[in-house]
Amino acid sequence: MRGIAHSKARYCGLAVVGVLLGLWIEGCTQVNRNTQQTDGQPLVVATSTIIADLAQEVGGEEVKVRGILKPGTDPHVYEPVPADSRVLEEANLILYNGYNLEPGLIKLMNAAGGKARKLPIGEAVKSLQLDKGKEETVPDPHVWGNAKNAIAMVTKIRDALIELSPTDRDKFTQNALQLTDELKQLDSWINQQIQTIPVDQRKLVTTHDAFQYYGQAYQIAIAGTLIGISTEEQPSAQTVQKLVESIKKIGVPAIFAETTINPALIKTVAEEAGVTLAPRQLYSDSIGAKGSDGDSYIKMMVANTRTIVEALGGKYTPFVVQN
Repeated sequence: MRGIAHSKARYCGLAVVGVLLGLWIEGCTQVNRNTQQTDGQPLVVATSTIIADLAQEVGGEEVKVRGILKPGTDPHVYEPVPADSRVLEEANLILYNGYNLEPGLIKLMNAAGGKARKLPIGEAVKSLQLDKGKEETVPDPHVWGNAKNAIAMVTKIRDALIELSPTDRDKFTQNALQLTDELKQLDSWINQQIQTIPVDQRKLVTTHDAFQYYGQAYQIAIAGTLIGISTEEQPSAQTVQKLVESIKKIGVPAIFAETTINPALIKTVAEEAGVTLAPRQLYSDSIGAKGSDGDSYIKMMVANTRTIVEALGGKYTPFVVQN
């Protein structure tokens, strides 16, 4: 009996030690996990994949950029999840597009706790105003369609990062300068590519109204869209038929689907209008998945321009950055 009691006591003692050891290990693991998450870097949260990409280019290794949306996700209709609220509360800086591109996330961002500065990067650009009917206009949020506008966005991101981490001013400035130079080259290249399209075919018909800035900057007419600036809209049968008739009149050789929107309806429009649906989809509200031809802002713009030029009868020349 004494041996049994001794064994029990010994077992209990080991159990206590085991519990304490487990708690100690868990505590260390938690500290390490938290260290890995912050690692001394400010956390910058971006609400769109385009802004996340630009912020990463400017921030480099000096900040941790976390994008809420995955590539290919439509910001117009995205419904936030509880994890999004936690990320926003942890942020040191929140970068969002503005002009109501991401209504669900803007609402969540304004309701979330935390002391992060909230900056509408897209609003660095004066918006185009689109007719909503009944003498009402709304700002067009798709400002990145013009590469010059992306330069303004990069400048705003740079200044915000310098304010967030002043000791990294030189690195942010250098990164922004390099990116700006590439964007200037991109802007010039897109202009050259669009000019190769025959003038009477320089017309763009897309699923939703996301290319006004692109059209204005690069002299290609937006000849028609299935829906307006927000993908929340549902086109009526009458709207579809009107677009079909319009396409027949203007005589475009191809129309375009988009990566963030189900292509079924625009495919039907193409069939009824007797025109080709371009073999590649356009990136409208999001960059592409990693490894795709549009997995950064610059690559997305290059891919879109190639798709448009080749489908409308122009001559595409690859984009090469000159150092």
